[in-house]
Amino acid sequence: MIRTLVDEAVAAGARRARACEVLGLNARTLQRWAESGEDRRHGPKSTPTNKLSRQERRRLVEVATSPEFRDASPKQIVPQLAERGVYLASESTFYRVLHAEDMQHHRSRARPPWHRPPEYVADGPWQVASWDITYLRSHVRGRFFYLYLVEDVWSRKILGWEVHEAESAELAAALMERIRAEVGDTVDLRGWVLHSDNGGPMKGATMLATLQRLGVVPSFSRPRVCDDNPYAEALFRTLKYCPEYPSDGFETLEAARAWVARFVEWYNGEHLHSGIGYVTPADRHSGRDLEVLDSRRATYERARRRHPEKEGGPAHRQVESLRDHDARGTPDGRTQRRDRHRGRAAPRRPRPRAHRAPAPRRSDRVREHLRAGDVTHRVTDGPRVGAPTA
Repeated sequence: MIRTLVDEAVAAGARRARACEVLGLNARTLQRWAESGEDRRHGPKSTPTNKLSRQERRRLVEVATSPEFRDASPKQIVPQLAERGVYLASESTFYRVLHAEDMQHHRSRARPPWHRPPEYVADGPWQVASWDITYLRSHVRGRFFYLYLVEDVWSRKILGWEVHEAESAELAAALMERIRAEVGDTVDLRGWVLHSDNGGPMKGATMLATLQRLGVVPSFSRPRVCDDNPYAEALFRTLKYCPEYPSDGFETLEAARAWVARFVEWYNGEHLHSGIGYVTPADRHSGRDLEVLDSRRATYERARRRHPEKEGGPAHRQVESLRDHDARGTPDGRTQRRDRHRGRAAPRRPRPRAHRAPAPRRSDRVREHLRAGDVTHRVTDGPRVGAPTA
């Protein structure tokens, strides 16, 4: 058939060499076919040493489709198995097998990622936070409940939340007072950066006066940029796309508060966050994520030593590459990664989220991140209103 296509192209006036180039075929190969009258290509004569057996492929599919992992991507499955001391295959192998079994389907409306120029830098908890207010539908059309939520940018942990029937600067200030009372003397909030959009409750006199009294530095989005508060917006998306989120809304204010309380408990203590190396925000906030990442790496190393012939891109190498990705050395020899927040003159915010098998968000597909305690995050704000001098 290839010879027929080339002959037709030549008859139409094309050069034979150019026609072969378009088909990805060497012109000399076409000449040999004309002499022998047959295609003598036979493909590879040996089986790759790292090829999975039928039993291994079947086991991999069983795990990926099990009730525990059927809604998780391979980037979440492999680390969770590694924490249990189990290594079946690399993430790329999971993707390849699922694709061959017609199970790799994108089930999210996430946008491709973009980068933001940095300004505020967080290399630990309680340095930069993001907060916002979102609507929660009720059973009455046109009536909403309002969720006030504060998230730590570095650990992604929810630091405080409230659900009210109205949005106001007074209620927002009360939430800040409550957070200050809960942390007590263990955390000094002076110099803590609190980023938000330009909504009325965020710029209200009561809210700004409270922040200034507590020593908190308010940070605001750029004017006329509606998506300049990405961490809070991403968290709201996770909340509202949660399978347990009531699609018909909440019947009462108490029901909304009870559901949000359960979500916050799950999000902080169980959710493996893709932005912080697939560890939980609570582990990240407390520093236990270092132990979790080292445990995964040890599992990958053991798997590599057991099967060195299968080192064609195993997941254990991701931990090393993640520590080097977008990193720079610090004076004490540790590494530091820049995670950018909203910045000036920057494009839209990324929304990295998919279920079964999402497409890679970066060309190098690095999402496990480096050692969690050495990560920096950045936030850029717009013009400040009533902000104390840094």
